Amino acid sequence: MYNHIFYRFIVCVIFCAFTPQIQAQSKAFNPSEDTLIISISGNDPFIIADENTDELSGISIDIWEKMADENNWQYRYESYPTVSKALKAVENGKSDLAVGPISITSARVKRIKFSQPYYQSSLAIGSRADGLGLWGRIKPLFSLKLLIAVGVFLFILAIVGTLLWLAERKASPEQFPADAKRGIGNGMWLAIVTMSTTGYGDMAPVTLRGRIIAGSWMVITLIFATSMVAGIASTLTLTGLGDSTITKVEELSGKKSATVAGSPATAFVKEHKSKSVSVNTFEEALDLLENRKVEAVVYDRPQLLFFKKNNKENNLYVAKAEYYKQGYGFAFPLKSDFVYDVNLELLKLSEDHEIERIVAEYLGDE
Repeated sequence: MYNHIFYRFIVCVIFCAFTPQIQAQSKAFNPSEDTLIISISGNDPFIIADENTDELSGISIDIWEKMADENNWQYRYESYPTVSKALKAVENGKSDLAVGPISITSARVKRIKFSQPYYQSSLAIGSRADGLGLWGRIKPLFSLKLLIAVGVFLFILAIVGTLLWLAERKASPEQFPADAKRGIGNGMWLAIVTMSTTGYGDMAPVTLRGRIIAGSWMVITLIFATSMVAGIASTLTLTGLGDSTITKVEELSGKKSATVAGSPATAFVKEHKSKSVSVNTFEEALDLLENRKVEAVVYDRPQLLFFKKNNKENNLYVAKAEYYKQGYGFAFPLKSDFVYDVNLELLKLSEDHEIERIVAEYLGDE
């Protein structure tokens, strides 16, 4: 009898010990049945709130809702003023995930889980794309570097002309007279005609030394002339963008650049010897650029591209170069298993080019 009572006691103890785990498993979160609580925070073009209807859109919202609609996930949004507070809600278990332009950093990964990146953000340089007049376009042709290059070319041409004159003056005095001024001049003319492959036929070397010099000059100019023409074409192409356009970070040196206070752009600008003009908002930075109080705005690339797409009259030029790249992802509590489902859906959207299409809708096709 006592053994029977003892066995019943043991069974009760085991049942009580495992009952909470069984209940927890039976109440495991099911995104297709339960309602997800989603923290949202961020600005254009990732989180856009319609002022009239309060409807949400943007890159982050559209990607999330595309996945949710296809899987019948139920959810409701809770808005937070900053990304830090939205992540705090996730960390404390008040939210099931956070949606927005949330950078994946090593410090954050210690406290929360992240999905794979759905967008690669970076810093970029925005500047004015002012139109140029006739003088503005031809002005670079009178730059010091180009004048030096032309001077070096004339010097080389004079050397070749002199060598041709020395080689030909005795055998062909009618083409290369004894007078040094006329003889060298004719030699330079022959060098130019040879280089341009014009071949007027008014002059030609008759001695072996003259032909060796002319032949060597032909081979050299095949490379030299091509490089020179390419250099001039490149100069004209760059001037077509406008003298206020900045295409790479090296061009920031010595110029004023507007940055938002507290952003990574401030340190980036100072590192490249630009004069940082700190402002409180992105809009203030753009106003300074439009009013010509700064030469550039250094800020997050997607925001610059979004503004450019929706404000074409401002003639904003966004440089192709990208700096300080970082991925944006969705954030989850550390113990969440839902991140697997989201990653799977993100891969599907990526393979179907849906993410690319959504990004292009807001930022345009670069």
